[in-house]
Amino acid sequence: MSDEKKVVELVVSNPEVKQQKSEIIIVAPHCDDEIIGCYEILMNKEISPIIIYTEDTPNERRQESLKLKTFLSNVKIQLFARHIPEAFLNQDSIFYFPDPIHEFHPDHRKVGYRGEELYRRGLDVRFYSVQMNVSWIHEVKNWKDKKRLLDKVYPSQKGLWSSDLKYVLFEARYKWEK
Repeated sequence: MSDEKKVVELVVSNPEVKQQKSEIIIVAPHCDDEIIGCYEILMNKEISPIIIYTEDTPNERRQESLKLKTFLSNVKIQLFARHIPEAFLNQDSIFYFPDPIHEFHPDHRKVGYRGEELYRRGLDVRFYSVQMNVSWIHEVKNWKDKKRLLDKVYPSQKGLWSSDLKYVLFEARYKWEK
């Protein structure tokens, strides 16, 4: 994606995302990225998001991720797939992908570029960051609840949230101009 695209919509609060379209699909390279980058969306009880994990994740974290539905009953589907199934690729879906420009992790960038391809095909794609090294971050209103959820679902990662609270305190999502 060229840098000349400008951000036209900052998606900074939970109520802005309604079940206006048929599906809200969060594409997460790794188990835990869905909570780190899209916690406020996951907490919106008015939607039933689908989460697709696309990259290899240690088996322990895969098993941990399956506990997410225990804590968030509105999560519709959790799917482990290398590619997004064609059935989900339609104009009635809103996709959330990692930012292909600002993310440092190669898996996040690779998955973000897939999101950019779908954006170029005309699908409704929005981007999120787990790095929080962008200028369009906002504070999570209930960050302590976010940390508790991360601790409950991903106990193997618990040290990460304690040593680097950026994963808990902030979120960043945006949509490029068409």
